[in-house]
Amino acid sequence: MKELLRTTDPTLMAFAQMLLRGEDIACFEFDVNTSIIEGSIGILPRRLMVADRDHFVATAVMRDNDVDLGQ
Repeated sequence: MKELLRTTDPTLMAFAQMLLRGEDIACFEFDVNTSIIEGSIGILPRRLMVADRDHFVATAVMRDNDVDLGQ
């Protein structure tokens, strides 16, 4: 798996997941429990991961929808 997005913004994470699912690209959110443990003050980012084979297309989907990947 490869990291596609790292953010502390839950709305951006939900938007990115919706875009990927719309393109039938499987994704998984890492660090959910870690960010909950820190008290939900938003200092620990969550990561959105995709399969290696889907990374190129997923990156294109994000850029086509003006999602800043920070890369």
